[in-house]
Amino acid sequence: MKKNATVAVLLTVSLLTACSGNNSSTGASPNGEAMNAAPMKLEVMQEGTITSADGPGFPKDDFVKNELNKKLNIDLRMTLEATDFPTKLSARMAGANAPDVMLILKDQVQKFAQSGVLLDMGPYLDKLADYKKFVGVDELKKGFVSGKQFALPKAPPLLNGTYWIRKDWLDKLKLAAPTTVDELYNVAKAFTENDPDDNGKKDTLGISGTGMDTFAPVFGAYGISQSTISLSVSALTDGKIVNGFYDPAMKDALAEVKKFVDAGVVDPEFLSNKGNTSKDKAFQGKVGIIYDGWAGIIKDAAVKIWKDANPNADWVQLPAPKGPKGLQFAGINDLGASGYLVALPKSLEKQPEKLNKIIELLNYVSTTEGNRLVDYGLKDVHYKVEGDKITITDQGKKENGYTFVYQFTGRPELSYLQTKFPAQASYIDFEAKLPRLPVVDKLVDLPSGYNKADADRFVQEEVTKFIYGKTPIADYSKFLATLDGTFNYKLYTDAVAKQAKDLGLTK
Repeated sequence: MKKNATVAVLLTVSLLTACSGNNSSTGASPNGEAMNAAPMKLEVMQEGTITSADGPGFPKDDFVKNELNKKLNIDLRMTLEATDFPTKLSARMAGANAPDVMLILKDQVQKFAQSGVLLDMGPYLDKLADYKKFVGVDELKKGFVSGKQFALPKAPPLLNGTYWIRKDWLDKLKLAAPTTVDELYNVAKAFTENDPDDNGKKDTLGISGTGMDTFAPVFGAYGISQSTISLSVSALTDGKIVNGFYDPAMKDALAEVKKFVDAGVVDPEFLSNKGNTSKDKAFQGKVGIIYDGWAGIIKDAAVKIWKDANPNADWVQLPAPKGPKGLQFAGINDLGASGYLVALPKSLEKQPEKLNKIIELLNYVSTTEGNRLVDYGLKDVHYKVEGDKITITDQGKKENGYTFVYQFTGRPELSYLQTKFPAQASYIDFEAKLPRLPVVDKLVDLPSGYNKADADRFVQEEVTKFIYGKTPIADYSKFLATLDGTFNYKLYTDAVAKQAKDLGLTK
């Protein structure tokens, strides 16, 4: 399950008035119902698998579910599907056997919304006060389809990813850490040609990564999103939609990437690298600069791998390099990126008691008490609190590895990760604070008549030709003409412009 990965006080929402209160000692559930009422059965369905301290699947003593059931007077059933989740969920929706809550991706939200089987949550947002406070009102637009709130996004993810560099190689060659794109090129060239590992062989390369993300900071140095190449389309800057393909800086950025490729300082397989391939090369001492996130490089398990391979290796983070006009972005901030969203079936319109109970659940896991439960487990058992500081106990480290599946509305990502990985806290903070170029792609409903998958394939193929010199960059206008003419690209750009304005992102 992607962790894609995704706080407040004791819940208590009167679901009819959306007012907060504290019923912890009244013998009532947080919505004021008598606790001797029969527990409400709720099913949550999502994609993925988990492993608990007891092995694959949920633990025998599922302390999170037990606590939620007791606190909210519910009978919660968790359905996780490891394979073919979209097909299985679609079959259930078509068969009028929908789960009460589903965590799904934006394309599934759009499909189900257009089929008329999802509940528009807009009329119920006033009841979701704790949820909105936790997630942030600005995040809600991520769940829009055709202007309606058909899904509820989780709390925003933490942005990460930057260049990491072998400091020991810099020291060996008496080089300073690069701060500009030109300096990055010069260091990559030195790493390739000047034997930084001191083995007497020319067997090292400057840069590697996975796909066009390898050059995310280079494109960022030109004020352009590399995702315009790896399948995103628009950047939001200064309140205006800027289509990267039509920005003159795109040709300059492509020419810059081509310069790296032509010099032979780039892993020749960077466009086809998958998973850990680029990291494996870097950890084996074949590459001196890599674009990756903190978790891939500096987690304890990763450090052990590269230290075992070379005890002298010293990987450090780099800020985003500056471009010719002083711009620097380490990557993108996709304003529509949401991972899994919470969606409810339209049939709940006729089940107000169950709907209210689901709202109660979503509010509760968004409060300080409820969110800490789904993040860390039981207070004073799995974690301890001293002031604002949370410390995970040894029992928590052993038993709370599965609790993320209950984070229906997300988690406060920065504090959560720094609590989970205290030794890496400074690295997490460094990447979280790097400037990133905002893009609006995933906020857009795809217009009828535009096949994004086909257009994306064409873009990938043509951009590869540009950076490898198979098509002169001077012929870039022909690429745009084909994109517009053959792939109806203007339909998409018009949709981007209109929807961005409708969402209040532009004037």
